Amino acid sequence: MKKTLFILAVVLSLSSHVSYAQKVEDFITFGQVDPLSRIFKESNYFPEFSETLEVAKGECATFQFAVRSALPLKNLQFSVSSFSDGNGVKLDASRVGFIDYVRENRLTPDLSKDAVRPLSNYYPDPIREVQEWSVGRDQAQPMWITLPIPVNAKEGNYKAEVELSGIAAGMPFTFKKDIFVKVYPVVLEKPTLWVSNWFSASDERMKIFNGGEPVKRYSPEYWNMVGELAEKLGECYTNVILVSPLEFVEFKEKAGKYSFDYTQFDKFIEIFKQQGVLDMIEGGHIAARKGNWDSPFELYVPEYDQDGVKKKVQYPINSEKTVNFYQQFLPSLKKHLEKKGLDQLYVQHIADEPIESNYKSYVEIAQFVKKIWPGIRVMEACHTHNLENTVDIWIPQLNFYQSGYKFYTERQKAGDEVWFYTCLAPQGNYANRFLELPLIKTRLIHWVNFRFGATGYLHWGFNQWKGDPYGETTFMNLESGNTLPGGDSWIVYPDKGKLYSSIRMEAMRDGITDYTLLKMLEKKNPELAKELCRQVVFNWALYDIDSDHFRMIRHQILEELSK
Repeated sequence: MKKTLFILAVVLSLSSHVSYAQKVEDFITFGQVDPLSRIFKESNYFPEFSETLEVAKGECATFQFAVRSALPLKNLQFSVSSFSDGNGVKLDASRVGFIDYVRENRLTPDLSKDAVRPLSNYYPDPIREVQEWSVGRDQAQPMWITLPIPVNAKEGNYKAEVELSGIAAGMPFTFKKDIFVKVYPVVLEKPTLWVSNWFSASDERMKIFNGGEPVKRYSPEYWNMVGELAEKLGECYTNVILVSPLEFVEFKEKAGKYSFDYTQFDKFIEIFKQQGVLDMIEGGHIAARKGNWDSPFELYVPEYDQDGVKKKVQYPINSEKTVNFYQQFLPSLKKHLEKKGLDQLYVQHIADEPIESNYKSYVEIAQFVKKIWPGIRVMEACHTHNLENTVDIWIPQLNFYQSGYKFYTERQKAGDEVWFYTCLAPQGNYANRFLELPLIKTRLIHWVNFRFGATGYLHWGFNQWKGDPYGETTFMNLESGNTLPGGDSWIVYPDKGKLYSSIRMEAMRDGITDYTLLKMLEKKNPELAKELCRQVVFNWALYDIDSDHFRMIRHQILEELSK
């Protein structure tokens, strides 16, 4: 009661003071801030950022603002006008949102030396594209603007007006700020980097996606949500789509003879094809460890239980059931993909992360598959080099890529492809997608791609939600003691069938744009492209994360490409 009376007294005092002396705006801090910085709930100082953002045609310009007040702010509305060059040319279709906060309550075990840690354990990440927002007193609130630049935009300098309005102490207020963008006479080419973000359309994930309500598989609602996933994957240049034939191809079996129905498999793939993100089909894993981490791999054979639910059951490679199923299934899948004109896009996973202790069982399964399907390409996240003449696309973890760099460059010379992946590892000072890392380090993942010649990037956690995605973002494996760091399991956020981007996803997207610009510069001046990248990525886990220096390097790239 005393606290309520005190706040009421402050409000009445402020209202009276504002009426006769100052505007309510004088008690609110609002300004543009560096889009590569994180604004925490407890942040109370925002260095003013007023630089003109420099972009190529076909990429995105991103802006960030922040507000803080001594009293609660209600009915906040945030908008941006069209960008105009002053001569009648305009850029529209900006997306705006309020940045929400999520909790990370477990430290990454091997914390980066430049990790940013808020006292509250709450990190800004989801970009909520909503009409109104409210903010508690003495809490910072960041806002985000994304401006997609059309490929046919007219080069030049543009200006727009940002407006923030709301109510504080019962009185309306409004702030207006100008923002600026320069569009260079450079057209971004289609990214050549292979990008795979493993997404899930499982019953568990779709239920979370739908606000806690179950979604019937293959219902219109289900397909709409798959379409939303495809659209969001496209926004961050994902072009490799993970789909499991064992999951989506239905079958009947009678006396050992199988027939296969590709209806749902085709519909699933068609959604991603229509969205323009289907440059490679990543066939889901057909085998897994039989037991612990060191145990050998065994193949899956799908079976229906008494309730008609399909289960994947493991059998030894030489079992009659395994041999019979795959000798019928693989030729059927090959023929179907050829009929659909998709066979050249298809690459098969065998089993995830083979290591020294079980690579022999992996090789045996891969040879079994290639004997049935000659010429099929195999891709794998791998922890061993003993897969020569088995794997066609090598995907080592970033730190293993570093330690085996000579080996992987030799595989590239032999005609294989080499990507890399990150997950809960590597930690320490490596670039990754963790919440506590500076945003620029997520963007620099793809500068690492360019610096060391990896032509693809894979991450397992696009929407691997558990519980409330806006609540706790870390998870502890109670058997192994491994912590899944905040930001590792997902990079998008659900809202009853709609997906929201995150500031980390925007950083990842912009990093792929940077990679593409570096590849364009490489064609024109390979030594300069190499040197400019080196000035940002010095080594595998040593980067210059100063945002002003980063923008200076980007400026040089755009200037050189404009000549």
